[in-house]
Amino acid sequence: MKTLILAGGKGTRLWPLSRELMPKQFIKVFSNKSLFQKTVERALIFSKPKEIFVVTNKEYRFRVLDDLNEIGVNIPEENILLEPVGKNTLPAIYWGLKVIDESFGDSIVAVLPSDHAIDVNENYIEAFKKAEKLAENYLVTFGIKPTKPHTGYGYIKPGEKISNLGFLVDEFKEKPDLETAKRYVENGYYWNSGMFMFRTTLFMEEARKHAPDVVKAFEEGKTIEEAYELAPEISVDYGIMEKTDKAAVVPLNTYWNDLGSFDAVYEALQKDENGNAVEVRGFKAKYINVDSKNNLILTERLTATVGVEDLIIVDTGDALLVAKKGETQKVKEVYKKLKEENDERAIVHRTAYRPWGSYTVLEEGERYKIKRITVLPGKRLSLQLHYHRSEHWVVVRGTAKVRVGDKEFILRPGESTFIPAGVIHRLENPGKVVLEVIETQIGEYLGEDDIVRIEDDYQRA
Repeated sequence: MKTLILAGGKGTRLWPLSRELMPKQFIKVFSNKSLFQKTVERALIFSKPKEIFVVTNKEYRFRVLDDLNEIGVNIPEENILLEPVGKNTLPAIYWGLKVIDESFGDSIVAVLPSDHAIDVNENYIEAFKKAEKLAENYLVTFGIKPTKPHTGYGYIKPGEKISNLGFLVDEFKEKPDLETAKRYVENGYYWNSGMFMFRTTLFMEEARKHAPDVVKAFEEGKTIEEAYELAPEISVDYGIMEKTDKAAVVPLNTYWNDLGSFDAVYEALQKDENGNAVEVRGFKAKYINVDSKNNLILTERLTATVGVEDLIIVDTGDALLVAKKGETQKVKEVYKKLKEENDERAIVHRTAYRPWGSYTVLEEGERYKIKRITVLPGKRLSLQLHYHRSEHWVVVRGTAKVRVGDKEFILRPGESTFIPAGVIHRLENPGKVVLEVIETQIGEYLGEDDIVRIEDDYQRA
């Protein structure tokens, strides 16, 4: 069995916890592993590393590689397919299956979203084995046995039973109101999980019938940029699964949560004796509760609540979200407004990750910005210059190899250097421990786009 992991989503419904450059699949919400890393580990149950493919946004290339390196999984870099622009799930799946078919021939492929929380148990493994058999003749989706009526999920109505493996799909249902959801649960419907099992040639046959525009976009001879420019923006459910007469569903009786809203995150987290789900991160961060119940608190600083109930409170240092439980699907409207205003807080956190490490904005004003820069062992920033700002570096931890103009020198903790505007410079970590530097920028313009890269180890523009 081959596996195709979908990792291109932007996670706009979980702002400010997720941002465009750090969407929810790469966030470590529930443990010391990201949702993407956990998805890769599930894929390894049935596939070897060389049989795992990832479709992701081109902006997430190094995030994917870093996550894989962190868990010691060596997926070939050519198996990481970089979308020039997101076009929903059907173009991503078609491209991924096309590449797998060209690499391995006709194959059974599990298609896994990378941003779901799922318990792996015997039921999970058994369902995938059944789906593998069914996928010879059907396009298979996985149906989650509902634990309660839920208005945030789509539903699948099962039809005729197929031996002891699963059911034909009688009908796909959109997200219902509460009364309709109750009726669906009573009548044995399943939640639509968004996970699939396809045989590559069968999927492509059905795509030619029901989504010819997608197939045409990926015809031979086109670059991937040309293909994505031509491809319609369409989901695999709407484009194929709701139209084909070969859809089957395999029941999956395990814990599953698509984490599609902060209400879903609240459901997934453990609660204290007051029904509060709390996750506190950061230096000196703390939560104090006074007569507050049934709240979700995600915070990076000292946070106290007094006498409040049924609230979602998410504090990321540079942004604060306060929402009523049951209303969090509307969070994407906040993200949309920030995008319309070109506010960078829609795109990046205070901490931004780069292939060489990360930086965190500690303080900023009209003409200054202070950052904490961490550089991983053996990594270095691009050789670069800035037109509008000067920089002052102070080493806090580790050893820095610095180039300023034509000079190269070593800085140790407590030592510093100054880089005037317009002078080429580079920061490198030649040591074996993480390098930590405090950077003070001063200038009329301090945007991240004031970077001219002269040399770069990561082939960035």
